[in-house]
Amino acid sequence: MVQPEVLASTTSGREQFLSKLSASGSSGQIQSAMAQLTEYVGASHYLLARYDLIQENGLDFIVASNWPFDLVRRIGSDLARSYGRSTEIEKCLSLLTPQFALLPDDLSLPNHVSQQYCSLTFCVGRTRFSVMLLFSEGLILSQDRLREVGLLAAYVLSLGDTREVRTERDFELTDRELECLFWIAEGKTSDEIAVILGISRNTINNYITSVMRKTATKTRSEAIAYAVRNNLV
Repeated sequence: MVQPEVLASTTSGREQFLSKLSASGSSGQIQSAMAQLTEYVGASHYLLARYDLIQENGLDFIVASNWPFDLVRRIGSDLARSYGRSTEIEKCLSLLTPQFALLPDDLSLPNHVSQQYCSLTFCVGRTRFSVMLLFSEGLILSQDRLREVGLLAAYVLSLGDTREVRTERDFELTDRELECLFWIAEGKTSDEIAVILGISRNTINNYITSVMRKTATKTRSEAIAYAVRNNLV
């Protein structure tokens, strides 16, 4: 028999989880919400895709992700082709049904992450989304929790404007920092950006340093990868 205080503690913990999740969704912090859901189901990495924007060239359909960027870039076109081959009936039948598949053998994965991944498709209004989860080798994900993650992800996205999803870090970047990030992605050096924007090279470097600090990246290449992954450039 479950003791009343244990049951109360469990209920309280779930209420706190849902409250925190709701707060993240309401404030547009999609990355934070997805990280919470990923931890809730026991996975290690998430990728949230919006299928009405999917295409074989470009990653505009990636809403949020903490997958390694090289993995996102490699799998993006495969996801687009696979989705394009599916019939509408197959797409409808797959809703809120966990699907498991294997990543290509030649892909480099984070340590101890399984080659197998799980995808879960759900709808927010007329827009179809999919969350793809990486998890540790040997881990068995709960089917019930996976379906719940789909429902909760749909709820979180319904709280914000899914046409213009932003991450919590996006709001921290200033217009100047975004300009520098854009020109870095275009292959420009600090000296070239300084000429374009009409400010000093040292100021440009300060902006770039600030961008890397806010996006938790260590190099310009990582900052560009972050920007592409989150539709900043």
